[in-house]
Amino acid sequence: MRIVAVARLFRARPTLPKATGHLQVRAFQPDFKPRDPKAKSIRYKYPEVYNPYGPRPPPSDKIVQLAERIAALAPAERGQLGPALVERLKLPQLQHISTEGMDLGAQGGAAGVSKVEEKKVEKTAFDVKLEKFEASAKIKVIKEVRAFTSLGLKEAKDLVEKAPCVLKQGLTKEEANDMIEKLKAAGGVAVME
Repeated sequence: MRIVAVARLFRARPTLPKATGHLQVRAFQPDFKPRDPKAKSIRYKYPEVYNPYGPRPPPSDKIVQLAERIAALAPAERGQLGPALVERLKLPQLQHISTEGMDLGAQGGAAGVSKVEEKKVEKTAFDVKLEKFEASAKIKVIKEVRAFTSLGLKEAKDLVEKAPCVLKQGLTKEEANDMIEKLKAAGGVAVME
C-alpha cells in the first residue's frame, strides 16, 4: 500500500491542464477558434512615446507663420504677449498664492527674504522650546510640561529628556511668556521662537 502511495507522488503528471488552465472551458464557446501551432507569433511594434490622443495632424501654414513671427520678436515684446492674449481672450485672472510661512528652501532664495524684510509683519504665533534643565529639578519640569501639554507621564518624561525640543506650538505671546516663567521657576530654561 505504501509503495503505491509513493509511486503516485513520483508519477509524471500531464502538463496540459497546467498550460491551458481556465482555457479548457473556452472550447465550448461559439466564437472559439483554436490557434494553429505552426503559426508564428505576432509581434507588435510599440511607439517610443505613448500618445493617448493618437497622431496629430501637422500645423497649418498660418500657424507656422505665426510661430515664426513670435520667435522673431524681441524678448521684451514676447513678455508682453501673454498678458495681451489674456486680456484679448478674456481669460480669468490667476490668483496669487501666498507662500508666507512656507519653507521654500533654495527656491525661495533672496526673493523670499526681501519680501519678509519689506513687510515686517509682527509675529502672532510663537513656539516654546525647552533648551535645558537642571538635573535636580527634572521631576518639577516634567510636571510643568504635563500641565501645559496634557501629555501622559511617560510622554512628558521622554519629551523633557530630548531637550532641546519644542514643547508647544502656536501660542500667543502672553501664553508663551507665562509658560517660560513657570518652566524657569521649576528649574528649566525655555525660549520663545
